[in-house]
Parts: sequence; C-alpha cells; structure tokens
Amino acid sequence: MAEALNQTAMRDKNWHLAMPQSELERHSVKMVRISGKQIAFFNTADAIMACDNRCPHEGYPLSEGSLSQGCILTCNWHNWKFNLITGDNLYGGDRLRTYPVEIRGEDIWVDITELPYAERYKSVTRSLRDAFDDYSYDRIAREIARLIRLGADPFDVLRLSIEWSWQKLEFGWTHAYAGMADWLRLYHEHQDDDELQLVCLVESVAHVAFDVLREKDYGFSAAVTVFDEAVFLKHIEAENEAAVIAAIRGGIRDGLQFADFEPALTSAALAHYNDFGHALIYVTKAKSLIEGLGRQVMEPLLLSLVRGLVYSRREDKIPEFRAYSEYLQKWGQHQDQNPEASLWRHKSIDKSMQVALDCSGRPAEQIYQALLLANAVNLLSFDIEQQEKIHVTISGNVGWLDFTHGITFANAVRQQCAQFPELWPQGLLQMACFNGRNAGYTTTEIDLDSWKSNDPEAQMRNLLERVLDHGQGEHIVSVHLLKTALAVREEISRLKAADAEILVAAITRLFESPIKRRQARRVAYQSLQFVSKE
Repeated sequence: MAEALNQTAMRDKNWHLAMPQSELERHSVKMVRISGKQIAFFNTADAIMACDNRCPHEGYPLSEGSLSQGCILTCNWHNWKFNLITGDNLYGGDRLRTYPVEIRGEDIWVDITELPYAERYKSVTRSLRDAFDDYSYDRIAREIARLIRLGADPFDVLRLSIEWSWQKLEFGWTHAYAGMADWLRLYHEHQDDDELQLVCLVESVAHVAFDVLREKDYGFSAAVTVFDEAVFLKHIEAENEAAVIAAIRGGIRDGLQFADFEPALTSAALAHYNDFGHALIYVTKAKSLIEGLGRQVMEPLLLSLVRGLVYSRREDKIPEFRAYSEYLQKWGQHQDQNPEASLWRHKSIDKSMQVALDCSGRPAEQIYQALLLANAVNLLSFDIEQQEKIHVTISGNVGWLDFTHGITFANAVRQQCAQFPELWPQGLLQMACFNGRNAGYTTTEIDLDSWKSNDPEAQMRNLLERVLDHGQGEHIVSVHLLKTALAVREEISRLKAADAEILVAAITRLFESPIKRRQARRVAYQSLQFVSKE
C-alpha cells in the first residue's frame, strides 16, 4: 500500500534524472540542462542542492559563483547573495528558485514541478511589492515580466500599485496616476508588441513607486454619508476633507458609477483656476483609469482625487488672476468678436481674459479652437533662454512644462465641457489665463518652418514611439511628453490642416529641445534673496 502511494506521489511530481552522483563529486558544482532549464547542482557539506543557474538579477551563471559557509551562494558579477536552502535573497532583491533533490541509488534526481498558480502568483506579487517599496526600476520590470509569464492579468500590476499607494499621497493625486491612464492607452495600441506593452506597465508602476517612496500612510476618514452634489461641492469649497470623503464613500456604497460623480467632480475642478489645471486633467484621467481597470479601483482613486480637490491651489485668489471672477460674471453679455488665435498673441493675463470675454457671444467651440491654437503658438515660441536665467524672482521660474499644461488643460476642457456645456465659460477663461501667464515668456518670431511636418499624423506616431523609449531620468518629464503628445494627437483630428501643423510643430519643438530641470544657481540665488529678507 505504501509503495502504491509513493508511486502516485511520484506521478504528481516532475522528477528528472540529472546525473550520476559520482560526476558531481568530481566537480563539486555542475550545470545541467533539463526541460529547457539551466539548473546548477552544488555538492555542499550538508547535502546536494539545486537552483536556477541564472542569477535572477541579470542572468550571470551561478555555477560560476562562490559557495560559503551556511550555504550562502554569491553571484560574482554583482555580489548578490542567496540562501541556497531557502532561495532568500540576502540583499532583499529577486528570490532564487531552488529545487528538491533526491539521491536514488547512485543517481541524482531533481524535481522541477511548478508550484500551484496561486502560490506562484502570491510569491511574484510579494516580490513586486518589495521592488515597488524600494523603487527598484529594473526589478519592477523583471517582476512584472514574471507575472505576465505566469499568465496573470497584466493589469493586476496597475491595480496593485494603486492599492499600495493611494493612502500615501498626502495631498491626493499626482502625475503618476494621470500618467498611468495614458500609459494604459498606449498599452492597448500595441497589442502585437509584448516589449512595448511591458514598457507601459513598468513606467506606470515605477512612477507611482517613486511618488510614494518613503511616504507614510495618510489615513482617510471612515465616515459615510449620502452623496448629494450640491452639498458635496459646498464641502469642497470649504476644504472639508472629512465630509467630502464621507460623501464619496456613501455614493459608492449606494452603487453610484463614475458618471454619477462626474458632474460634481468637473464643477469642482473648474470652480477656480485650480492648481495649474491639474484638477480638471485628473478628472479625465480618473475616468479613463476606472473604465480600464474596473470598479475595484474606483474608491481609492476617487478618494485620492477629491483629497486633491480639497487641497488644490485656488490661483484665481492671487493678484495675478483675481479679476477672473469679474470676467466670469460678465461672460456672454453680447460681445461678438470673431475668435482668432492672433488676438491673444503676447497678451497679459487680464488682456487675455478680456479678449475671451469679447468673443463670448460666439459658439464656445470656436473660442476653444482659437485659444487652443494660441496656447500652441506659445509652446512653439517659448523663449528657451528663460531656462538659463539665474537672477529672477520665484514667480519667474518658468519652463517647458508650464507651456505643455496650456495644451493638456485645453484637451481636458474640451472633453469635460462638451459633456457639461454650462461650464464652457470657466474652461475658456482659464485657457485664457494659461495664455496670459505664458505669453510674457515667448519670443516675437515663430520659426514654424523648422518644426512643421507635412504629415502631422505620421509625425505624432513618430513622437509617441519616442516616448516609449524616452530616455528621461525624471518621470515628471517623460509623463509630460506622453500626455502632451496624446492630447495633441487627439486635438489635431478636429482641426483644419494649417492649425494642426502648428500644434504638431509646437510639440515637435518640445521634443527636440533641452529641458532644464535642476536650476542649481537659480535656487541658490533665490534662497539667498529670500533669507536675507527674513
């Protein structure tokens, strides 16, 4: 009976003859290929042990490694160390797979049976979490590749990164979640390319990991109330986070979908010239992520989003934009100027809003297209020398990313105001604010010929291919290239050819120009000036 049970167990395993025991005794370490695997065998003082021959870090053969007391196996390429008994990585990196070994007579047998799917899934996601917490870009890529090879849903890595991060964002959403929505979009566009799809997943997860690196949890209120749009908006205006969170929780409890929250979220995002346009952009990206990843991510994404709405800067309350509310009150009072982009050229903030007001009797879509083009012209004519200036005030800290927001915010305005037309005045006036705040940092001449393309759609394909191997050291730069390129691609499909050329020329210039991020001397100057006045 015992022999029969043993034979059944043997059939359930995947045992293979590796080599005669005498051969390993002669060499002390031996690599053997079994069923497509390279397996390293070690004749240790305690027992014969086996593991994957390739180091899980970068593939160096562990049969060329060093074995020390306590069965510690060192990969001699980068000095990674593994417990050969358990497979644990002593440096906290990728685990090493080990294999059961048996001596049968004079032969060495090895069991290469795969663990059940659930155990392997748990192991890989646990290892991915370690890589996420360390912000280990290469390891994140390897662990995601392992999960895909396992046959898991690739989008699980996005859902998990949201789960691991949403309570660590002290002030709500960052570009990491917005970028995830756009990387997910590119993922779907490359169904036939595993490599590019992995890029999209890794960039998404790594950006989130970077933004929450070493952050603690910032808890959310557990209270739940009925979602009422008018009351919800009052609580956001009053910056009452607990009440806003309770309302979102209540709406989700009552089965509301994103579409049920969307009018209130859009109104809140446009209630002020909010947070340099981020608020409205993030509403559109939340919608995209929830549609792409499912209802299970709705609560964490919305709670983080509305926290951001509560904490967002109300820039229309500072002197530069304080006239915004006055222009908004006057909107549509029979002004019938024909909207043309040239009307906004080099206009200050107040004058930009006045031009928008002068055109407010015209259809909103016409004003929108003119303002979109005006902001594209600003991007095309940004004075790059502004990046090199040292002795400027903090308000003069202007760079390429300031100009890209004029385009990405415009794209969000069109999406949301087309659904909620009553919000067009806010969206258009805020687009005018973008024009005014950037216009003073542009050159007089526009070198359109150097940057335009005769085939704007083909040029956009080229730029998006470059995004997939962007080479940027900062996620904030790569994600701006990505989201601006996607916004431009979407908008040119609605423009006449000449206007599309300008928009594509503008983003081409962005891609081809240096983006200076670390302003060491400027920071030093501004710090000395600031401290001297304390």
